[in-house]
Amino acid sequence: MYDVMIIGAGVTGSAIARELMRKKRKVAVLERCSDICEGTSKANSGIVHAGFDATPGTLKAKMNVQGSKRMEALSKELDFSYKRNGSLVLCFEDADRSKLEELLEKAEKNGVEGCQIISGDEVRQMEPQVSDQVVAALHAPAGGIVCPFGLTIALAENACANGVQFFLNKEVQNIVKKDGYYEVCTQDHVYETKLVVNAAGVYADVFHNMVSEQKIQIIPRKGEYCLLDKKVGEFVSHTIFQLPTKYGKGVLVTPTVHGNLMLGPTAVDELDKENIATTAEGLEDLQQRAGLSTPNLPKRQTITSFAGLRAHTEKNDFIIEEVADAPGFIDVAGIESPGLSSAPAIGIYVAEMIEKLLPAEDNPEFVSTRKGVVCMEELSMEERHLMIQKNPAYANVICRCEMVTEGEILDAIHRPLGATTLDGVKRRTRAGMGRCQAGFCSPKTVEILARELGCDISEITKKGRNSGFLTGYDKEEL
Repeated sequence: MYDVMIIGAGVTGSAIARELMRKKRKVAVLERCSDICEGTSKANSGIVHAGFDATPGTLKAKMNVQGSKRMEALSKELDFSYKRNGSLVLCFEDADRSKLEELLEKAEKNGVEGCQIISGDEVRQMEPQVSDQVVAALHAPAGGIVCPFGLTIALAENACANGVQFFLNKEVQNIVKKDGYYEVCTQDHVYETKLVVNAAGVYADVFHNMVSEQKIQIIPRKGEYCLLDKKVGEFVSHTIFQLPTKYGKGVLVTPTVHGNLMLGPTAVDELDKENIATTAEGLEDLQQRAGLSTPNLPKRQTITSFAGLRAHTEKNDFIIEEVADAPGFIDVAGIESPGLSSAPAIGIYVAEMIEKLLPAEDNPEFVSTRKGVVCMEELSMEERHLMIQKNPAYANVICRCEMVTEGEILDAIHRPLGATTLDGVKRRTRAGMGRCQAGFCSPKTVEILARELGCDISEITKKGRNSGFLTGYDKEEL
């Protein structure tokens, strides 16, 4: 019997799992995919929103601001990439200046520090690539950028190191209310737990509706992105927004923490919870709208495109509560933007809820820190030599675009919740994220995975089920 069973190993579920281990509890996480960070958490803007646009008094506003303020300290505790680069919200018409004033008023009510409205000329002094059509902007210095997989993996690894059990490739098929506990049924096992935390992203409505007569609906909202080469990573230094619409914060132009330039997202409501395909129409629309902010976009430097799904609800707010007719079942649903920014605060918020429902003793053995995979490219020459002396594998460069070594890949495989797929290695080390998009390093990475996991190379996949690379051997090897 578990104390708490969390459904979903994204950034929200992982943040909750970590916070729960500050107390003596038996906690597990169920994830249907082959790795953590396989859903919304891996395909988003990587933005730490300041919190100026959320409606005051909502959970979104509260969690966003608290999470944003927590992010810098957390990045040092858990060793993931974060930078406070500031945000600019552009206004293109004098008639829309009032909308900037509304955002500024929201910022003040939400407790966002340092926001101010600046002129178009001041904007262009800060960002020379911004359009001449910009007449004013809201400047939010508290805004930042983060590695979304780095954050999620750091939270999950730290939770795991503190005793949380992660069960991957476990798809929840049914949840049954019992007398004082729940049975959570996967394809091959039934887990018993006192409390359930539903952090299942776009599938959160499915699990809620299994236990409650008061139904909810999650609307998958697809966002398409373009990622540009590091050659143009300094095209802008701030995260550039346009005035928000009913569909969200609009198309942004932003640097990433790893030195790329990114455009996105679009916002299209979907029926299919699995549809993350990009479209020619979507990418064209994305580039046109991004060009309104920065007309000289270096679009020819695009190295890849991708799409992700946000868990939208008509309520337009996070749903974080114990279900009224299902005691012990806690929804953490509708976690769309600014979900990434809010995750640290949501973790604390839900842990406090659970403490009231299921009090537990403090855990004196809780370890709040974690060290990530060493990035050889960021080390000094002296530091690199020391790493190579300890392990010669750090001298063997596997991914030349990102200068990722065999030593880094080995660490990614053998650390807690280690990588078992090509994408798992990529998210932990950036091997395959460069200009060639894994065109050259994939074969060697697959070989290393097979060797270290003790399996045949044909068993290695890109991202788990139905994503194999090899279907057989050539005749010379038969």
